[in-house]
Formats: sequence, structure tokens, C-alpha cells
Amino acid sequence: MTRYLFLVLVLINAVSFCQEKKYNEEDLSITEWIDGTLLSPNLTEKPSLAIIIAGLGPTNRDGNQNFSKNNSLKKLSESLSNNGIATFRYDKRIVKQIREGKVDNHIMFDDFVNDASAVIDYFKEKRIYPKIYVIGHGQGSLVGMLAAKDKVDGFISLAGAGNNIGDVLVEQVTMMAPKLGKEAQKVVNKLKAGEATTDYPAALASIFGSDIQAFMINWMQYSPKEIIKELKIPILIINGTKDLQVSENEAKLLKEANDKAKLTIIENMNHVLFEIKGDDLENSKSYNESFRSISPKLITSITAFIGS
Repeated sequence: MTRYLFLVLVLINAVSFCQEKKYNEEDLSITEWIDGTLLSPNLTEKPSLAIIIAGLGPTNRDGNQNFSKNNSLKKLSESLSNNGIATFRYDKRIVKQIREGKVDNHIMFDDFVNDASAVIDYFKEKRIYPKIYVIGHGQGSLVGMLAAKDKVDGFISLAGAGNNIGDVLVEQVTMMAPKLGKEAQKVVNKLKAGEATTDYPAALASIFGSDIQAFMINWMQYSPKEIIKELKIPILIINGTKDLQVSENEAKLLKEANDKAKLTIIENMNHVLFEIKGDDLENSKSYNESFRSISPKLITSITAFIGS
């Protein structure tokens, strides 16, 4: 019995050793509204830093929202730091505002860009990291492009759109409800011109409601295809074939706009970075399945890009 217990303890210790983190973790406040987590590799003397920018909605540093917990950005951050890359991921400002009951109803898309720029400036002023990269996920791809220009050493678009968000919305509405496609186009045309409107069907209120039109007008000022053309730094564009929100064609548009960029399409990867073997139902359910592992190819692709 004593020998059996000894063997069990040895096995437990061995498993614990294998799962030991290869990084230190530190929470940082960058501005009044921006809090995040810095992971610093233990065994890399002068690591590069990857700043991870979250996607659409009130998304926190881990990639989660109230009814969607998948820890996708946390898993991305930890995996990269285990590979010797320092990472910083942060809550979008709306997350802290909601938590403190101080929601700014006049928040603009440019506020997200300014937040990302503030994070980049914070770490550049520290002069700790020889190279700084930006990883923008979803909406964070355009945010990252705008913030990264002339400031960082490389940019990674992760499930980012190539088309203007207005065109993306029209395409999505048309696919889901063909009869509403023309109505959506009318609204988008007005918003692109900087004009608010009340002339839209009730079915489109969640997308084009008057309370979010100022934000959408601001967002629609930017075309990712045009912005990425201006970047003179190494670029990696990644998308998955099972992404329900951003098709791989969007990634190809970004590649066409900047032919020096590297394009990686990952088979079966979805929008929250999981590899899905089944149908759309499995895909949708995975948004709230934090037990899943993110795509190994995603990690190797980003690690190789930053290490090159």
C-alpha cells in the first residue's frame, strides 16, 4: 500500500510539472477605462510582445461576453506566452463601464482605436520589448490596423473583415432575409454619407437603431481594404473555414489589398478559434464551451510569424 501511494504521488507531481505555466501573470491598468493582463515568459530574456485586441460587443480580455464564455483570447494569450511571446490582452472600455454602471451612451468606434493606441504607447514608452505586434480579432482587426500604423513591428488580422462594415451587414442581412437586403442597403447608404435615418424596418432595429447610428456612422468611415494598404510592416492575415461571422473571402480581400501580407486559412477553425468538425449547431454551441482547445495551427502560425 505504501509503495502504491508513493507511485500515485509521483504521478501527480509529474502531471503538475507538465502543466506548469511558463510565464508570469500581472494585471495592469493602462487608462481610466482600460485594464488588462500581461503574461511574461519565464525563460525568454527579451521576448516580443503581442497586444491582443478583442472583437465586437462588450468583450472582456478573455474573449467572453455575458452569455458567451469560451476563453478564446485567454487561451490564445497563454499559448503564445508558453511559446516565449509576451502577451497583453485587455477588456474593452464598455466592459468596465457596464461593471461600474457608468455606460457611455455616446461611445464611438474611434474610442476603441484611441484605447488601442494608448496601450501601444504605454508599452513603447517602457522600452522593455524589442518588438511589439498587434493581434486584432474580428472588429479588433480594423481597430488594430488603425492603431498599429507607424507604431509597431507587425500586425496580425484574426477573423477580420476586408469590406466596409456596412457592406458586410448588407451581405449578412441579404443572406438571412433576402427581402430585407434592399432596405438594409438604403440604410447603409445614408449612414455612409454621415446621415442618421429613421426609415428602416423594425426587423432591422437591432442593427440600425437610432441609439447606435452615430457609432455605425463613425465605423463606416473606414474601409479595412484601404487601411491595410497603408501598413508598411509585416502582416499576417488569418481566417478559418468554419467562421460563421467572417468568411474566408474577407481575409482574401485583405490579402489582395496588400500583396506583401501573408495569408493563412485554417481548415475548420471558427470565429472563436476552435476547430469544428460538425455542423453549424455545433459551431454555434462552441461559443459557450470553454472546455475546448483553440486551433494548434493558429498558435504555430502566429508563433512562427512573430519569431521570423
